[in-house]
Amino acid sequence: MSNRLRQLSDEVRKLETKLREAGGSKRLEKLHQQGKLSARERVELLRDKGSSMLEIGLLVAYDQYEGQAPAAGVVTAVVRVHGRETVVVANDATVKAGSWWPETIKKILRAQEIAMRCRIPIVYLVDSAGVNLPYQEGVFPGQYGAARIFYYNSIMRRYLHIPQIAAVMGQCIAGGAYLPALSDVILMVRGTSFMGLGGPNLVKGATGQVVDSETLGGASTHTEISGVAHYALDNDEACIAKIRDLIERLPTSTRAVALLPRDAEDGKHDELYDLLPADHRMSYDMHAVLRSILDNGKIDEFQESLAREMICGDARIDGITVGVIANQRGLIKGREGEKPRFGGIVYTESAEKVAYFIDRCDRLGIPLLFVQDVSGFMVGTEAEQEGIIRAGARFVEAMATARVPKIVLTVNHASGAGYYAMAGQGFDPDFILSWPTGRMAVMEGESAVQAVHGPSLEAAKKKGGALAPDVAKAVEEMRADYEHQLDARYAAARGFVDAIVYPENTREMLSLALRASLHNPGPHLGPFVLPPHLSEEGS
Repeated sequence: MSNRLRQLSDEVRKLETKLREAGGSKRLEKLHQQGKLSARERVELLRDKGSSMLEIGLLVAYDQYEGQAPAAGVVTAVVRVHGRETVVVANDATVKAGSWWPETIKKILRAQEIAMRCRIPIVYLVDSAGVNLPYQEGVFPGQYGAARIFYYNSIMRRYLHIPQIAAVMGQCIAGGAYLPALSDVILMVRGTSFMGLGGPNLVKGATGQVVDSETLGGASTHTEISGVAHYALDNDEACIAKIRDLIERLPTSTRAVALLPRDAEDGKHDELYDLLPADHRMSYDMHAVLRSILDNGKIDEFQESLAREMICGDARIDGITVGVIANQRGLIKGREGEKPRFGGIVYTESAEKVAYFIDRCDRLGIPLLFVQDVSGFMVGTEAEQEGIIRAGARFVEAMATARVPKIVLTVNHASGAGYYAMAGQGFDPDFILSWPTGRMAVMEGESAVQAVHGPSLEAAKKKGGALAPDVAKAVEEMRADYEHQLDARYAAARGFVDAIVYPENTREMLSLALRASLHNPGPHLGPFVLPPHLSEEGS
């Protein structure tokens, strides 16, 4: 039998390596000839050497635009700068001159929401030609078009007081100039950066003036004449060094958690790939997965002998206390006289157990980690008579209204209303991570086939004959479509998860996500919550 987790991990790694090449070596070389660094080189200089980096949305749009928009032309990530968790947004000038695709907007907005939700600084490394004009329909208008970037800029600046540092390190044209203008500090690089509402060609066409880029909107103009920018640096390296200095001067968060020494490499990464079965439908012990990501592999279970299809308990990740909620798989032996239960299914009793545990963690200020392998809520006469709808609503309400950080890790199935209850994306968890084996959809493909074509399949079975050719074709197409859409890469390409992580770096990425989220004492509700006294804050 093949090792599903290892095979999918290898495929995702190969795809990620290709995406990180962005526009390719020729365009990178051209940037270097201009005296500029690439987006990824800039991010590497910005983050602490050897520190963790949680890249958000690397796979976004990889399967669109005939592969011409790797990472949607922007690098978004959570990194550490002088030990402080920081969001970075870096336009990739090797991808269509860093222009904005529709998915670029989604990635920038998600990065801003992380900064707002976590109350951590955000750095914009601007190098963009503006809107990708052939796709302006998905960029310019709409509630979640480019204007929302500037809305978030304004909210962060006026009310949330989240530090925003913008470095113009290339082009910054038209409406895109408002992104740095609405930041707290603007840096520019002499000779290679330009900021203006219109470039030389547009100015000539509109006014008849003939002017060069540097005079119109270069670093000298904006730091010595207009006063729009605040610092002019000689090159990219000096610019990044200045940003690091500015972040180091920021006040220390009162909720910062001291970093613990890293454990030595134990050389057991290969064993982690044997945690999941070759077939996603087969059972396994979720406790083995939890042991791989929790400090010392330990969890103090809450109501351990009750509703064992749901695991709840206290644990630590890199020294941070978390409340763990996980789905146990397999056939769960019931109490004496009770029928066994199916793991991965939420029953009335388990919904009530989890709801109480969430409320308890919320009262005590303990962050929540949801480890998803859920196929949905139980159905049938017995479940309905036990009040599954009421219990499920109680579960959902407790999760949705919890004011503590919520982190999601999908290791296998994420289906049905169970996915929602386990802090699905629509409930604004702080971060959503997935293993390469994650499978996200309303239901599995075979269940969908039964729901749509069940009568035809049953009739053919009774007659002992084959399906009609058109029905057989429809069945196979549905199976293929679901299998494609259930792939974690499909979810990552559409921003349904923030990042795909691997067994060996899961604890490290969870630690970074938790530490980032803990800068905000709460409430962690929605993309951001305004302070209570706006009249005082905004004055």
